[in-house]
Amino acid sequence: MFQPRLRAPLRALDSLLTTPSTPILCTQQPTRSLSQLPRRRTTTPTTTLSLSSTSRPSLLQQQSQSQSHPSLSHLQLRHASHAAQGRANNGTKNGAGKRLGAKKSGDQYVIPGNIIFRQRGSKWFPGENCGMGRDHTIYSLASGYVKYYTDPAKHPDRKYIGVVFDKADKLPLPANAVTKRKFGMVAVQRDIEQEKANQAAREAEAVPTLRPGYMYRVANWQIGRAAERAGVKAKVWNKKDRFAAWRRRTEKRKLVAQLKDAKSRKKAKKNKAKAKA
Repeated sequence: MFQPRLRAPLRALDSLLTTPSTPILCTQQPTRSLSQLPRRRTTTPTTTLSLSSTSRPSLLQQQSQSQSHPSLSHLQLRHASHAAQGRANNGTKNGAGKRLGAKKSGDQYVIPGNIIFRQRGSKWFPGENCGMGRDHTIYSLASGYVKYYTDPAKHPDRKYIGVVFDKADKLPLPANAVTKRKFGMVAVQRDIEQEKANQAAREAEAVPTLRPGYMYRVANWQIGRAAERAGVKAKVWNKKDRFAAWRRRTEKRKLVAQLKDAKSRKKAKKNKAKAKA
């Protein structure tokens, strides 16, 4: 069977090589009586003119003519010359390298976000001021100097990568050493007495300056610390002391009853004044 793009040239060649035949006229059929006609047919046949040779040839006639005619024997069909959906480059296995390994050496300065080591699997673990990505990439979390070290107290076999703030520092840090924070701050012991004195001095210096017609109101945090400054200590509430809870509930009910009584008296006094008026 020929493809659709080859059918038009074949039809042109066929029309040139074959000779058209003369049309044939059909004779008129003899008329029959009504009894001889079939029941479903009620009209008489009319003369018709049929052009058998001039009508378009069918596909089977085209195939038979093309096979029998010698001038069409040299035509060939062209098929695809490449394999469909083949693997590119014949499936080579020598791919590009992934550039794994150390990106920063020891004692090299890094900033937050710098990649220090790329790896497949956790051969190195993140230490001080370092983090690990989902592809096991170790990167810096603070500005400082890179240190490669081991910590037997933490794990006997693991190797760590850390970042220190001073180039002379060594990792791992001793167990009781002061830990330096990511912002380069060092832990200092607090002086509670000095902090209280500084707070009292700031409160004494805070003298409000108000415009005419305005009044000064003490802040809520100052009101809350009034008892603390006066040396009054409140009792700690014990949830298991049910007698104290009952006593507090009873006092609250008495207070509510007194407020209702005062409100009803005020309302009665007001109605009595209206009635007199």
